[in-house]
Amino acid sequence: MKFLLVVFLSFYFNCCLSETLYSFAASPKHPYGLPNTNAPEQIRDFEQLVGKHKCLSQSRKADQKWASPINMTWEFKYIMNGMAVQDLTLKEDGRHSGSIRLYDKEKHQWQVHYFSSVNSSKSKNLPMWTGGKKEGKLVFYRDQKSPSGQAGFFRLSFFNITLEGFKWVGEWVNKTGGNSYPTWKIGCKKLSS
Repeated sequence: MKFLLVVFLSFYFNCCLSETLYSFAASPKHPYGLPNTNAPEQIRDFEQLVGKHKCLSQSRKADQKWASPINMTWEFKYIMNGMAVQDLTLKEDGRHSGSIRLYDKEKHQWQVHYFSSVNSSKSKNLPMWTGGKKEGKLVFYRDQKSPSGQAGFFRLSFFNITLEGFKWVGEWVNKTGGNSYPTWKIGCKKLSS
């Protein structure tokens, strides 16, 4: 009898109680997790991006011409029991990357911490962008000088966001936002959500 009680309690704590405690985490029913109802409302800024996408990624070469497009997958999911968003890319060229996205309620902005299989040994700190949703786009900035030394930002923008897919561009912009120079662009179609 004691054995059956131990088995039942073990099952309950491992299965049912963890589902109650972590009901927004990824599960067989919700493989990309769910937005936590206790998270800031901005957790839903990424709602249409959550899932897996098939994408074409294109970046500039050293001669400033666009390289041939590279196939990649881009997957977004809710993490930390629905309190944050993580994305991961797998690229055909082996240059994989991702981000952890946390909303700062005090500063009213997203903090995007980027990591990559290419630059992981070069930096002890993850690069961070800040920003948020405006006019239907998700836009994030990080201070960065141009190759000529002009003050500006590297801006990341998600746009044309629908349930079927989205577009993304990474570009250098001056401090006033008047001049921009795109260095990386991606177009994605949703595979699953």
